[in-house]
Amino acid sequence: MKKELRAQMIRNGKIYGVGLGPGAADLLSVRADKLVREATYIAFFRKAGRAGHARQIVSPLLSNDVREFAMEYPITTEIPLSDQRYNELLSNFYSRCSENIISLSRAGQDVIILCEGDPFFYGSFMHIFIRLKDKCPIEIVPGITGMSAAWTATNIPISWGDDILTILTGTLDKTTLENQLRDTNAAIIMKIGRNLSKIKQSLEKSGRFDDAFIVEYATMNKQTVQRLSEYEEDNAPYFSIIILHGKGRRP
Repeated sequence: MKKELRAQMIRNGKIYGVGLGPGAADLLSVRADKLVREATYIAFFRKAGRAGHARQIVSPLLSNDVREFAMEYPITTEIPLSDQRYNELLSNFYSRCSENIISLSRAGQDVIILCEGDPFFYGSFMHIFIRLKDKCPIEIVPGITGMSAAWTATNIPISWGDDILTILTGTLDKTTLENQLRDTNAAIIMKIGRNLSKIKQSLEKSGRFDDAFIVEYATMNKQTVQRLSEYEEDNAPYFSIIILHGKGRRP
């Protein structure tokens, strides 16, 4: 049975999880650029009725006859994470998308799955990957992460010497955020959105608020960089990251 499965996978089309980087088309790796330009079939995530950010990044690179599979989220922020329906809806969605991709692979079709940032870093592709990895041949092409683009945009090094860098999400509870911020030297906070007020409170409680920067749309045309203490919005857009720079050992 295992031999038959291996033989079938050899005949299958290959699935590529391709990291596109933070948003600028010229920050794709050479390998990612080549795969996208030569793609006959692409798949990408998007909100219903939207073009999809990943699709927009590669728009100038695609051939005229490329075939597309848009994977439209059934929900984004309409249901809270704590609601049981949230996981059920997304699990069913990822399973349906995976079944379609498996069908394409078994028909001998290579598929490029476009991934914002890096495919294995807080991305939707990971949920597809775990459903495909034992059924289709898969290759991962890493990409520059949004956090790397954001700290570069501040023009300040993120970590020095023995600094500990901690990556946090704004969806964490306030106590966890406060404790983690106290215990680290440098930090990245992602998934800000409507969690901004809670994040600000956690930064203030941990004594880190005045050192924090917020970067919106890193590497994109709308990029902004400012100290969080000067940021007047109640919510932050999806492409926003808060940065705390390390101040550690240096010669």
